[in-house]
Amino acid sequence: MAFRVRTITSGDHVAFNASRPAVSFLQTPAWGSVKSEWGSESLGWFDDRGQLVGAGLVLYRRLPGLRMSLAYLPEGPVIDWASDDLAGWLGPLVDHLKRSGAFAVRIGTTVVARTWSAATIKAAIADPEVTRLSDVPPDTVNDAAARARSQLRRLGWRPPKEEEGFSAGQPRRVFQVPLAGKNEDHLLAGMNQLWRRNIKKAGKAGVIVTQGGVGDLPDFYRVYLETAERDHFIPRPFGYFPAMFEALSAEDKDRIRLYLAHHEGDLVAATIWIRVGEHAWYSYGASATAKREVRGSNAVQWKMITDALAAGCTVYNLRGITDTVDGNDPHLGLIQFKVGTGGEAVEYLGEWDLPLNRLLYKAFEVYMSRRG
Repeated sequence: MAFRVRTITSGDHVAFNASRPAVSFLQTPAWGSVKSEWGSESLGWFDDRGQLVGAGLVLYRRLPGLRMSLAYLPEGPVIDWASDDLAGWLGPLVDHLKRSGAFAVRIGTTVVARTWSAATIKAAIADPEVTRLSDVPPDTVNDAAARARSQLRRLGWRPPKEEEGFSAGQPRRVFQVPLAGKNEDHLLAGMNQLWRRNIKKAGKAGVIVTQGGVGDLPDFYRVYLETAERDHFIPRPFGYFPAMFEALSAEDKDRIRLYLAHHEGDLVAATIWIRVGEHAWYSYGASATAKREVRGSNAVQWKMITDALAAGCTVYNLRGITDTVDGNDPHLGLIQFKVGTGGEAVEYLGEWDLPLNRLLYKAFEVYMSRRG
């Protein structure tokens, strides 16, 4: 089938997303407003009957001093990735973006390629001979993702190198807790003993988790800065968070929530939760260095998980993990914390680049790597 790709309104894009069980929040028109340093455009795929059958949010990033841009669809577009004719879907997209002045295109699909259960990950961590999760036989393999991968390579798309390329990229590996068909008792039983004990300990200690609003973001940000200094990452500026709340809430009043965990009046942990349809994400987290023993971080995670369940979500996404299961790697603690929830590591088909002007593509890679 021949598809036509053209600009659509934000309203049409929102309506299309609402017709799907779940779409990445990075593929909502509101996300274009959050990423104000990028240009943005909503695109639609139309079949031969004029029906809207696919959609995508494109972010445009210009090279300094030039009119040409990187065209980036984070965790998108939302098309039929199981199709045996991805050329029919992606060809019209590339043609449109060429006309828009793109020197390269990056797409990012959340089609699940492989998964590893919590038990498999724990066994890998305990094995001193294993250092990378990708070397461990997965529990599930998606044949449709393998077919899509083969098609992308034939069409000239290529995955960016691990830990290299544009710093705009999204993680290929994430940790998720499946919620479909479960209740709170099932979820608790799936957690490891440490998580269950810490959730119980937080309750006994009197940790109270509530939802906050935009007016509470300064409190969140204070603890976020403390977390950034302790964990050695570069924090976002404060203005990013009110802008994110304003944009996402305007599209759906329950799209984004702020959770606050207090102990005897002290803020001990705070998190940001985002939901689109049946998928909820743990987007940002912060914890105070003081009072770690009251386990506010576990309490706030448990509240977000149970609220996602109550909202009808089928997936709770704790976002990115690295490939390491090496006991000597400082990143191991991240996957150990998340694996305690009893979920699974998920590897997406991930991001793929199509250079349209190879010289400018290389220059942009260098530019973005220097900016960090």
